[in-house]
Amino acid sequence: MGMRPIAITLAALALSAAPAMAQETDGKSVDEGFSLLEEGAKIIMRSMIDEMEPALKDLPFEFGQVIGEMEPMLRELSAMIGDIGNYHAPEMMPNGDIIIRRKLPGEERTPDPGEEIEI
Repeated sequence: MGMRPIAITLAALALSAAPAMAQETDGKSVDEGFSLLEEGAKIIMRSMIDEMEPALKDLPFEFGQVIGEMEPMLRELSAMIGDIGNYHAPEMMPNGDIIIRRKLPGEERTPDPGEEIEI
């Protein structure tokens, strides 16, 4: 079920409850209207869950399959990068590119006690 049928159903429920709430102004009719809306929302949620359940059951298998296919590339990338501490923080260029510069051997420095660290 797409979002449009859900929105239409919710609108229909709201409109059907509105006349009942407008006719009587006592607390009971208002509570009854909200109760009907709540029941309608529960029905919609149940139908959405029932519709999505088969896809959610296959998700762990599909995710594991994708990770399995990517594992050799991720291992190769990890070997090329090494320790993440060997790199500066990412920088965004004016054109939107993001670069991550490798630190030179002399750039490795620990902050002095009490010195602020830029995160």
